[in-house]
Amino acid sequence: MNEWQDISADELLKLMDEGKLQREQVIDVRELHEWEYYHLESSLLIPMNSIPHRLGELDDDKPLYIVCAHGVRSAAVCRYLQEQGYGSLHNVEGGMAAIALLQGFQYD
Repeated sequence: MNEWQDISADELLKLMDEGKLQREQVIDVRELHEWEYYHLESSLLIPMNSIPHRLGELDDDKPLYIVCAHGVRSAAVCRYLQEQGYGSLHNVEGGMAAIALLQGFQYD
């Protein structure tokens, strides 16, 4: 059983629109070229392979929302962060593809 929670793209956008999330709470784990193509302005890019080296940038006192292109890499990052002792993790279901669709943009 996963210790993190899945959250829908529309739930994430609602939290962001309501100003309930800070930039460092929304972690985009895609690669730079994916980020440059389309991203949320209020998110922090930390590519998946960089996570182990950049743990110091993640605040364990606040909920973290992990997003990738479709939700697969973000689930793996949630699992890794859980193993490192992080709590209150949220995997964005459908990733940036789902977010983009809600914002009227065809991601892929």
